[in-house]
Amino acid sequence: MNDSSTSGELAGSLRALVSRLSPGDRLPSSRELIKEYRVGPATVARAIAALAAEGVVVTRPGSGTFAAQRGRLRDEAGGSDTDTDWQTVALTDRAVDTHLIAEPLGPPPVGTIAMDGGYVHPSLQPTRALSAALARAARRPGAWDRAPAGGLTALRTVFARIVGGSVAAEDVLVTAGGQSALSIAFRAIAGPGSPVLVESPTYPRALAAARAAGLRPVPVPLDADGLRPDMLADAFAMTGARLLYCQPTYQNPTGIVLAPERRRQILDVARASGAFVVEDDFARHLGHGGAVPRPLVADDRDGTVVHITSLTKPAAPSLRIGALVARGPVMERMRAVRLVDDFFVTRPLQEAALEVLSSPAWDRHVRSLGTALRERCSVLAAAVAQEIPGATVAGPPTGGLHLWVRLPSGVDDTVLTSAARQRGVAVSAGSRYFATEPPAAHVRLGFAATADHTELTEGARRLGAALAGLGPKEGWDT
Repeated sequence: MNDSSTSGELAGSLRALVSRLSPGDRLPSSRELIKEYRVGPATVARAIAALAAEGVVVTRPGSGTFAAQRGRLRDEAGGSDTDTDWQTVALTDRAVDTHLIAEPLGPPPVGTIAMDGGYVHPSLQPTRALSAALARAARRPGAWDRAPAGGLTALRTVFARIVGGSVAAEDVLVTAGGQSALSIAFRAIAGPGSPVLVESPTYPRALAAARAAGLRPVPVPLDADGLRPDMLADAFAMTGARLLYCQPTYQNPTGIVLAPERRRQILDVARASGAFVVEDDFARHLGHGGAVPRPLVADDRDGTVVHITSLTKPAAPSLRIGALVARGPVMERMRAVRLVDDFFVTRPLQEAALEVLSSPAWDRHVRSLGTALRERCSVLAAAVAQEIPGATVAGPPTGGLHLWVRLPSGVDDTVLTSAARQRGVAVSAGSRYFATEPPAAHVRLGFAATADHTELTEGARRLGAALAGLGPKEGWDT
């Protein structure tokens, strides 16, 4: 190729070169192309730009030009081909671990018994009260005006009263549910690359939120009394972490309640390490009729605890109202993060939440829900014992929405989960709840999302049949 060669001819030669490369392989530098093809810098630049526009290559300033695998997606609007494979290189490493926040097997077929969910069945939701509250809220003067960034003062006051202790309205930041609160807290407290201590097992979407914030989850073991203070102290010392995430009350997935004598110990260990404790109190309204322990933040004297609560689990999936409770500079940091994210939570929903919490019907709902959850938990635990020989139920819990079931030795939980789906019951594989390798195979079984007790019993029967149907090469180690 001589000096008069066009950029089109060079693009053709480079296109042929890329066809022999693997996605992500680096092309020769501009200097090497100029020398090899005997062209000028402008010709090389035009050829690379043309290939980048086609999606054949991806350019990364300061790094070079890379081959991008070609692929086609049908544009539903116009039927044209759209090539998005360039995004594979541009997005680089995964920031959000999608397998922790989405069901890996996809939506279940119609007729599947849902025992993998984290919300209560519509029959257990206070739908009439929610609808009436939203209607009244929408008619309030100023209901559609901008809400304060921290949340409505009256709603913050109610949350402060629920938490108890010396918590006041100014210590509360209203959020769009518990998951939003988690994301805000993680990003406000720790910088990218920092370790965060987590219970093992723990809530998968907390792991996803931590990793999306650039944090490195480090597991700390649980026993029947909850998080082990001795192991926690070792973990702080070894990692230098300045953040612990935990669920002291009706922990997800185990249902464990942190023992009373350990509550002060956990705070003392964190305080001595100069660390924050993010207390996820998602299940405060999900007790099964007994006394619910005070939240850690109610007895926190030093601003160690950042408390998260939410109305979504005991009410309905779309009541995306939660709160962060904290004292000191960390609250100002979280308020700043929330302003960057979305300014404020929609006011009509806050007004509706205030209506719900201020009504005597809310306390009645929480009591009746607790009774229903206790009955369902008992029914499912009995069904598991009868239908799944060799399985061991943790607890059973005195609150929450789930049973944590240890499977017989040698069973692969992900294989069993897939087999159960084929038999018409959806359950959650236990491996999703561990930050590192799980010590044993488990499944999490929900008892709140099914229609009635009959479905719970039938779901356990189908799960037992799926386990019995696994051959040595399918789900059992040999």
